[in-house]
Amino acid sequence: MGIPKFYRWLSERYPTCSQLISFTHIPEFDNLYLDMNGIIHKWSHNEHSLQISEARMFINIFSYIEHLFEKIKPKKLFFLAIDGVAPRAKMNQQRRRRFRTAKNAEKARRKMILKGEDPPAEAPFDSNCITPGTEFMAKLSNHLRYFINKKITDDASWRGVVIVLSGHETPGEGEHKIMEYIRHA
Repeated sequence: MGIPKFYRWLSERYPTCSQLISFTHIPEFDNLYLDMNGIIHKWSHNEHSLQISEARMFINIFSYIEHLFEKIKPKKLFFLAIDGVAPRAKMNQQRRRRFRTAKNAEKARRKMILKGEDPPAEAPFDSNCITPGTEFMAKLSNHLRYFINKKITDDASWRGVVIVLSGHETPGEGEHKIMEYIRHA
């Protein structure tokens, strides 16, 4: 959902933070902060079908992280923040959205049956799994830790950078965790 008016505040205070750059000349950056939930949602859906394997999802997510790291080349810090348990005020909003998502998925399934189409034998990925504390998020966090350790071991450009993973088990939304880290750095 984001922090209300954050982008406007950021772009007014730091006008050069949002600008078109050519891929032939990318400026140098000390730090790269990623709010991972947008990335997780983007790469957990397949454009061509309803179904995508968990393994493919993880590969997509890790490839995208690798792509961003290679383009930006942070010199000091790479911070990845996955949403943890949200503040109480936001929980009801999230609950409504998750119920609506599940209801819409069931409607789409019934619609396929009414049209005479066969719904997929395997249930499509439920994006409600992208929730702190779920088995999916625990697996993703474990695989992400492994991926990061492997990159540090195999890729020299990852070794000189402090890498922080704030996982789903740490309370707070990704963007709030990032701001908290910046405040205390």
